[in-house]
Amino acid sequence: MSLFKSILNTIPRPLLIKVSYVVRPIIAFSLKGNKYTDPIDGKSFRKFIPYGYGKQRKNALSPSTLSLERHRLMWLFLKDETNFFSSTKKLKVLHIAPEQCFLDIFRKQKNLEYITSDLESPIADVKADICYLPFTDDEFDVVFCNHVLEHIPDDTRAMQELYRVLKKGGFGIFQIPQDLSRKETFEDDTITDRKERAKIFGQYDHVRVYGKDYFNKLRSVGFTVDEVDYTKKIAPKELERFCLMKNEILPVCYKK
Repeated sequence: MSLFKSILNTIPRPLLIKVSYVVRPIIAFSLKGNKYTDPIDGKSFRKFIPYGYGKQRKNALSPSTLSLERHRLMWLFLKDETNFFSSTKKLKVLHIAPEQCFLDIFRKQKNLEYITSDLESPIADVKADICYLPFTDDEFDVVFCNHVLEHIPDDTRAMQELYRVLKKGGFGIFQIPQDLSRKETFEDDTITDRKERAKIFGQYDHVRVYGKDYFNKLRSVGFTVDEVDYTKKIAPKELERFCLMKNEILPVCYKK
């Protein structure tokens, strides 16, 4: 097991977040180059960092923003296909389990009222359980909740809360790790051993593996869901340069 993989699997995520602020500038400096570019901050490197709790993916983690493939894809989609960065009307945004690669940028955006929430994250504004969010109905124009639902035993309740707090006419992006070869999601709450969970669900703190039915589960709580394969709109050379994962689906959810 590589050192980085061992760290991911043994150090609690809240502590990892704190440590990353210290080591990030050192790693970014050591990997400077021009082969790969992070579209979030425009910085380039000779390589990105391998990442994964199980099998590690090469060139996955950006040394500067600590973005992964899914973050860079979402950034490009927001920039090119939505008014998230350009809206003249102030957007109220809720970000569940905020990712570092977005945090400072979104906080500085003058067109956003940006609120972050999580039960454990040291960088979240509001400490809250996703199944019992302390926000009013129809409060937010935009909601982000990425790679969270696979950790939540009652994901239906969490989805209902995301739907409740989103305004009519608003949108959300709710990414999850997904096995598109599976028709149905697999979960088994009797599996509690960390090693077994990692083997079966892909990570020690996951409680299910989502299949293609994930989108319909979101629809069942009221969302209109676009299954966006945004990588098809990006040139192959750009996919490689930005270190994106081909055919990754963005679940873009609307409340009508």
